[in-house]
Amino acid sequence: METRASTRPLLTIAIPTFNRAAYVELCLRQFLPDLDLLDDGSVEIVVSDNCSSDHTAATVEAIRQQGLNIRSIRNEQNIGSDANIAQCFNVAQGRYVQILGDDDLYLPGKLRQVVDLLRSNDYGVVCLKAYGYEHDFVKERPTGTSGRRDFTDISDFLYEVGSLVTFISACIINKDLQREIDARVFCGSNLVQVHLVILPALRAGLNAYVLDYILACKRANSGGYDFSEIFVEKFFDILKSYEPAGLQPEAVNRLGNKMLISYYPFNLLRQRLSGGGNAPATLRRFKTQFGHRAAFLFFCAPIIAWPKPLAILWGWGAVLTGRIWNGELKRGMHFARHRLSLLISRP
Repeated sequence: METRASTRPLLTIAIPTFNRAAYVELCLRQFLPDLDLLDDGSVEIVVSDNCSSDHTAATVEAIRQQGLNIRSIRNEQNIGSDANIAQCFNVAQGRYVQILGDDDLYLPGKLRQVVDLLRSNDYGVVCLKAYGYEHDFVKERPTGTSGRRDFTDISDFLYEVGSLVTFISACIINKDLQREIDARVFCGSNLVQVHLVILPALRAGLNAYVLDYILACKRANSGGYDFSEIFVEKFFDILKSYEPAGLQPEAVNRLGNKMLISYYPFNLLRQRLSGGGNAPATLRRFKTQFGHRAAFLFFCAPIIAWPKPLAILWGWGAVLTGRIWNGELKRGMHFARHRLSLLISRP
């Protein structure tokens, strides 16, 4: 079933989902205090259900009955994650599009802040700050800075937002800057959203990074992929493919160096702690991409290649150093305090 708005919205928030009714319900409930933004046509909510066999359809309808104007699409068969994400972009009617993970949540009052920002200027991409939570997204919200940074140079923009460019929910995309794009051509990359971010960021005169926490994201709630294959090999292949369109190699290298310090160590440590991943393949992919860069050899290679006890010890040190370097010490301390409180409260 599909229903269409009569006027074009400023922002489409499109939510791809499959068999996660409870998450979809929590996600959609966060929009109920902002019904006026949907009623006046500023915001369009789309749910793209990838042929769920649970009660997703009934959940969406129940929220609709509470007054939330939802445009719902149900695929007749499961078309795959990439194709469902691409569909979200293709069917969006808004000038701007945000593909929101079904387990990611807008914080109270933040949708209105985002809409006001989009009304105020002409952006290519607006990147939103997010934090992870485990149980209560309100109580687990860390303290942080507020404000916004605007960028006229894409190299500076990509360097500032770092790994958020890979995070599907964090990027609001100007669809008008890529009207010719059929997002289905990007299926198979596992990173459809990265393609959809880079082109408007290149074509726009202005991109933005919102420094306030806007989104809460369920921690450790996805998987089924090889981390290094997607976020090292495929990610940088995508970035390099945009060099003919104007993305400078220097911008790609700067972003890579930042991720080696502030992003990869945590994910490599998590991989070693869980015993997952293929260490030889992971090391090969990192070496192919980063060669003999000092940041790789110091921060990442020991976590991949050293014996597990030493790798884990080094990994924690690398993660702490990277968080301090990236200005995320307060967030890391908040996470550590929360985990410690959970351990203490266990019977």
